[in-house]
Amino acid sequence: MDHHISNGTGMRNQGHKVHFSKKHLVSCVLLWVDKALQPAPSSSPTNCCALSLPDSLYVSEYFSQSAQKLSFYSWYGNAKLFHFHVPEDTVLLRWLLQASRGKGPECTSMEITVHFRHGAPPVINPLGTRFPANATVRPSYNISITLSSAVQNTTFVNVTTPASGDWFIAAHLPQAAGRIEVKGFSTPCPYMFQADMFVLRLTDMPVLEPGVPMPHTVLSPAKPLHVKVFVPKHATGMRFQLSSCVTSEQRACTVRVLLGSITLPQSFQRSLTCTGSINCSLALDSPPWEKWLQIVVESLGTANASVSVEMLASFTVCRPGSTSSFLNFISLNQSQAGARPGAAGSSAPAAGGAPHNVSGQRSSCLQSQPVVREDLDVVSVRYRLLNGPSVPVSSLSPSLLLLNLNTGMDSGGSLVVNLLLNKTSASLANATVAACVSAASPVLSLNATRNCSTAFSQGYPLSVSTSSAEAMLIVLYPQTDDWFLSLQLLCPKGQGECTSAEAKVTVFAYLTPCFNDCGPYGQCSLLRRHGYLYAGCSCKAGWGGWSCTDDTKAQTVGTQNLATLLLTLSNLMFLPAIAVAVYRYYLVEASVYTYTMFFSTFYHACDQPGVAVMCIMDYDTLQYCDFLGSVVSIWVTILCMARLKKILKYVLFILGTLLIAMSLQLDRRGVWNMMGPCLFALIIMVTAWVHHGAKRRHCYPSSWKRWVFYLLPGITLAFIAISVYAFMETNENYYYTHSIWHVLVACSVAFLLPPRDKHKKPWAWSQKLTCRYQICQNDREELYAVT
Repeated sequence: MDHHISNGTGMRNQGHKVHFSKKHLVSCVLLWVDKALQPAPSSSPTNCCALSLPDSLYVSEYFSQSAQKLSFYSWYGNAKLFHFHVPEDTVLLRWLLQASRGKGPECTSMEITVHFRHGAPPVINPLGTRFPANATVRPSYNISITLSSAVQNTTFVNVTTPASGDWFIAAHLPQAAGRIEVKGFSTPCPYMFQADMFVLRLTDMPVLEPGVPMPHTVLSPAKPLHVKVFVPKHATGMRFQLSSCVTSEQRACTVRVLLGSITLPQSFQRSLTCTGSINCSLALDSPPWEKWLQIVVESLGTANASVSVEMLASFTVCRPGSTSSFLNFISLNQSQAGARPGAAGSSAPAAGGAPHNVSGQRSSCLQSQPVVREDLDVVSVRYRLLNGPSVPVSSLSPSLLLLNLNTGMDSGGSLVVNLLLNKTSASLANATVAACVSAASPVLSLNATRNCSTAFSQGYPLSVSTSSAEAMLIVLYPQTDDWFLSLQLLCPKGQGECTSAEAKVTVFAYLTPCFNDCGPYGQCSLLRRHGYLYAGCSCKAGWGGWSCTDDTKAQTVGTQNLATLLLTLSNLMFLPAIAVAVYRYYLVEASVYTYTMFFSTFYHACDQPGVAVMCIMDYDTLQYCDFLGSVVSIWVTILCMARLKKILKYVLFILGTLLIAMSLQLDRRGVWNMMGPCLFALIIMVTAWVHHGAKRRHCYPSSWKRWVFYLLPGITLAFIAISVYAFMETNENYYYTHSIWHVLVACSVAFLLPPRDKHKKPWAWSQKLTCRYQICQNDREELYAVT
């Protein structure tokens, strides 16, 4: 049983597709569990989910989440997130990843990328964009799943001795093409992804008491020994010692010891190989406070030989600074951290188990600063220092601040730590204040060579000096844990020069959903997966990156102004259509075109992604009015072409407008909201034209000039407009293709409007505005003649 991470593709049989149900998958994994454990012949499982071994009991558990439809990646919201919780004392973990696609002709070969991370959602960058300055970025662990000829693909990922707590999986398709697809014109291929988790947990893992030698036996290489030890608070170091190694065959003893659990994307599991009967030991600095540390002992000898060993774990525990500050530190954070397993008895084993390690430390090893956690909103926390924002920093011992992020709902934002050097001693102009931000355990010995590393994690370094008095650190998606900020004064010529010196550093620490609220070219969106909330930035105007700070493909201000002018001023092409409608006495139609021109202009002025934005009212209201005006304009134009009776035409105008308003409220972007009224109006128009043609006994409209110079150009413009709208628009060319749509639709309306009725005369503007004598015409018909 190798302690590593592996993945493989299952359910394949010489290229043939083999489909399994969920029941078969569970049975398959239970067989894997049984094979991994290799129980003795005398043992028998107590039930379907528990396997009994000599001296141990393993329980297998199964966790599943519903499948999600994958999306092409353009921002973090397109990645589908799965959130699992791995229980304590888990020794084996298996992910079951199932990917499938539709069977239609639109479905092609596709590569799915799956990311893993412990403690927080994975930080990914599929587009290769830049992260904000001062942000910490560590690549996520990921695998690729390919869907080619097979409709379904099942992949297993194994993790041995995984860390307990939250685990996250994020899956997505390749980069989005950027084409704007009209809903209903095309059917995208569905790509589905589901993640299931199987764990094997040891129910009675032996506990190694600090300072007490404990004998144990490794039965065989196939059955490693699992023990755990609790790390007390304020532990600065740990020493693990293995001795008295004897095999049952009286041969040379060879064992391998693994300390810690595997975490992704980076694992800091420590390994120790012991050969012979001599003592071997391993020293760890800054082990994780108030946590169980798992230790695995494997025999590297012959298959049937057992190994007897004796293990000893001891801790070096430091004493915080002043009593008052320590008591404030404890009282302020006990309510936030809560009671932890073994916390009540952790100090006694540490003090009693390793008295020789504590006796030499009479001076304080750290200065605890009381910090209050203030919850502001969802994924929004502010940390406030009780003694003021300035923290005194000396060279004798580090100043320590606790940043509590262990609620389980804090890992979906960004942790921001800002340091500002206020003042330092006049004789120490070259001194530097070194700082480390770390999770689980603090860095208590800060210098230039350690690089903020602890026993099982890598911290993030910071520094401020008189030449660079400000420093900032952004931790994207910080893992769920207790975070620590350590500060210490360092002198270039040695610590002796800084013995009596003290620096004042102002600390600002807070948790925010999106750093800098995604800037002026981004929108911070709160995402949800079941009960878990996390945030992401959706960028605009060509900007990209995690916080929309990458301007590689950004639009210039001139381009943004040009896009706004094109999308707004192109609506003025409705003026000729309005003039034609008024000239031909179609006043209702002219009113609808004016409404459409007005709201389309100001909707696109408000819809711009850059700085050239103007919103005269709520964005959603403008969008609704623009969509409503567009569809109603098409509706009244086609009905006007039908030459219906006035009373019937106006009834259809009102009834159609009400139905269109209702359908847009149900689904604003559905293609049938536009195509439905168009088709129905066309049926009415064709029926009316057939009726007029049958009544007059010749084709309607009868004039060939009407067909050649008006109808055919109008219909051609309308078809070109629909083609541009449905098939040519992308995110990059939207501002000019959609402007072309505005121009073509407005021009087609001007061509398609029918001529005025014959009994109506044109507007006599000159006669109405000129002051002169006029001869009145009597239109009354003479009914009687007097002779």
